Amino acid sequence: MVQMWKHRRKKALLSVPIVVTAVTVLLAACSGGGDGRDPGGSLASGSTPPPATATAVATASSKPTATPMSTLDPVAAAEAALRKRVEAMPLESKIGQLVLVGLDGTAMDAHARELIQTYRVSGFILYKPNITSGAQTQSLLNELKRTNAAVPGAVPLWLSVDQEGGRVDRLPEPFVRIPTAQEIGRRDRDSYSYQVGQALAAQVSALGFNLNFAPVLDVNSNPNNPVIGNRSFGSMPDIVIEHGLQVMEGIRSKGVMPVVKHFPGHGDTSVDSHLDLPVVNKSLAQLQALELQPFQAAVGKKADAVMIAHLLLPKLDPDHSASLSPAVIGGLLRGDMHYDGIVITDDMTMGGITKHQDIGQAAVQSVLAGSDIVLVGHDFDMQVKVLDALKQAVANGTISVKRVEDSIVRTLRMKDQYKLKDAAVTGNEAIAEANRLAEAALAEGK
Repeated sequence: MVQMWKHRRKKALLSVPIVVTAVTVLLAACSGGGDGRDPGGSLASGSTPPPATATAVATASSKPTATPMSTLDPVAAAEAALRKRVEAMPLESKIGQLVLVGLDGTAMDAHARELIQTYRVSGFILYKPNITSGAQTQSLLNELKRTNAAVPGAVPLWLSVDQEGGRVDRLPEPFVRIPTAQEIGRRDRDSYSYQVGQALAAQVSALGFNLNFAPVLDVNSNPNNPVIGNRSFGSMPDIVIEHGLQVMEGIRSKGVMPVVKHFPGHGDTSVDSHLDLPVVNKSLAQLQALELQPFQAAVGKKADAVMIAHLLLPKLDPDHSASLSPAVIGGLLRGDMHYDGIVITDDMTMGGITKHQDIGQAAVQSVLAGSDIVLVGHDFDMQVKVLDALKQAVANGTISVKRVEDSIVRTLRMKDQYKLKDAAVTGNEAIAEANRLAEAALAEGK
């Protein structure tokens, strides 16, 4: 059992022990190749376990019969129906659901239209340059939704943003500014952290977003870290767990899907993965003692989605970034930590990937390793290259259709759970309400 850090005021924390062995990780690394099987075993595959039925006496002439849908328990029946729905999707739609993309400018353009109509992408991410005002952002997201809704058999879009608060703040005026995670951790008040999560969700949903890449669960253990710093709730795992999970719960309480990041932990790096590939030369035991604790706690709270970082962990996998590693995704996260939610990569256009390999092949490797959604935040040509590479990998058998469908089951399960629709969002009322929530949260923190 991992020895938890003690809170300076000895607060009780919910944590789940990480039971991992180096042998397990190595076996997972060996089994995560191009055989089309989902790394991490049948639980991680997203497939429905066989329903319990009364024992039957088989005879030589008896034939197996399928269990009627009506005899399954409601959960199993829903999963079986979801699996059939996914199996019936056209291949183009299946491939598209594996990819989430960015776009250029502040309005719908021909590239965004093509990504929806031809490639059937799973969704979009907007960055600061895409957002100039509340009305403009609502209009852009509404146009993406309208275009998607016109596609026969379309699945509603993920519409996502990195809205953490502090220096990672994408929203325009007049939105109330949310403090850094570090400030929230220093306040050390659970109700405040939860209300901050609610305010973040209300702010982004007021514009039409339904997915927020937050909170950060990295432990800020390296003062020279160029990319995390005050984006972390603190330098001790217990503080990150306590307040990171409160923010996560606050976000999803308002109907927005949170994505915890950056697994397995970006806090002890001295290289910015936007520019190059950081190396974390830690053993599994060292990761268990620090970086992995907040993510294991999030898994215990059934986190909906986890973002995988572009980090090289040579003691776990000397050949692949964590975002492409069957040992890290299939073996550690899916297998040993028993995580069955959505796995999303960090942006594949970052230097941590593009400086070292072809982005199309990296996307294929990431899906083989266990990722469900590949994020390609910039450059239409790179986005098409990724989509074409994934389609070709399925066509030549490198990635099996079953492997793709397992990921789509996870994605559609969450899209259904969050009741995604391509309905328009307009007006200032929701923005005003989001600001009221944010102001109440800030008052709670004083």
